[in-house]
Amino acid sequence: MNKYSLGALAAAGLLAGSLATSANAADLGGNCCADLEERIAELEATTARKGNRKVSLTISGWVAEQVTWWDDGFEDNVYVTGLGTTLGTNVKFTGQATIVPGWTAGYVLHLEADGSDSLTTNQDTPAGPGLFAETANYVQTLQSYWFIKSDHWGKVGVGLQSMVADNAAILVDGSGSLIPANWVAFDVASFSIRGANGATGGPVWLTGGACLPGDCFGVPVNSVRYDTPTFAGFSASASWGDDDVWDIGLRYAGEHHGFKVAATVVYAESTGAVSSAFGERDYWQAGLYVQHVGTGLFGLINYGDIEDTSASGTDFGGDGETWYFKAGIRRNWNHLGATVLYGEYLTSDGDVDDRELDWWGLGVVQEVDAAAMSLWLKYRNYEYDDNNFCAANGGCEDMNEVTFGALINF
Repeated sequence: MNKYSLGALAAAGLLAGSLATSANAADLGGNCCADLEERIAELEATTARKGNRKVSLTISGWVAEQVTWWDDGFEDNVYVTGLGTTLGTNVKFTGQATIVPGWTAGYVLHLEADGSDSLTTNQDTPAGPGLFAETANYVQTLQSYWFIKSDHWGKVGVGLQSMVADNAAILVDGSGSLIPANWVAFDVASFSIRGANGATGGPVWLTGGACLPGDCFGVPVNSVRYDTPTFAGFSASASWGDDDVWDIGLRYAGEHHGFKVAATVVYAESTGAVSSAFGERDYWQAGLYVQHVGTGLFGLINYGDIEDTSASGTDFGGDGETWYFKAGIRRNWNHLGATVLYGEYLTSDGDVDDRELDWWGLGVVQEVDAAAMSLWLKYRNYEYDDNNFCAANGGCEDMNEVTFGALINF
């Protein structure tokens, strides 16, 4: 015992001497503890804090801006804008806490800060004000809700949030090109359509709120939403919102025989007054995305059918039907990340003034994995016709755009 004790004491003495030597070398002549305390204080000063240790806090979001050249047939210009509300620069605070095993409670606070909303720019407005704010350079609340979730029974959320129908059809798109290419006319929505004689003052490319380009229930509202757990790739959701709007939807995601498949179908109904978020209308939408894993070839189909149920039948633009198609390839051709090449086509019609809207486009997206970033370059041609404004002005001019943009996640 004495032999082993003496050996242990000797080893301890050597270790202590070694540590002392290392500490003096690392201290560079200063006080090691003071240096450590200073570094801890610096970390605390640059770290996001939360109110308690029971509920987690995660901060995420992205910054996105783009440069767009546009030509309406009589005028052309270049604007620098964000991506439009719901896609623009944003920060999201999320978290949750375990109540008992299998049950959690959580929250989402989602803020949007778009310096220029592309949805509200036009020939006379290069810096678009927020769609729900009065000025440009706005900050607004996009979502604010709490939820309770069960691993077995699903999730219930209450507050300002996306209903089931919000962006449902386009969210099946797994190509990496959803942001620059979807069935909403984000970049030119509020631009006046030009008559062949140069006239303006008629419809805009969003066609007067008729929702011809799609996503007719596309903004968060105060609501209650329920989402089931996922069973064999299937999940279902239902929600109800202010002034009597409700919807229900079914989703699927899976992989079969080398193909990734994602699909959804959603029905939404609003019985509120015209002054409400959605007016009086019914809306069916569906989306299907298929991608071959080996080659990266993909295809997307979106369908939407809007029916005006108001007394006049013309509120919010009347009835309309929209088809959107996109196809392309997603491959890792360089060390940066996946490259996406795509082509798109939309066709839409409405019963008011016998309107027809079509567009086609081409684009490329380059993902930069090391920076959690995507860059894109795209071209679109828009064509519109009706038997009122266009007929009275010798027809309507096409609109063209070329857009370069980027989005970086954090």
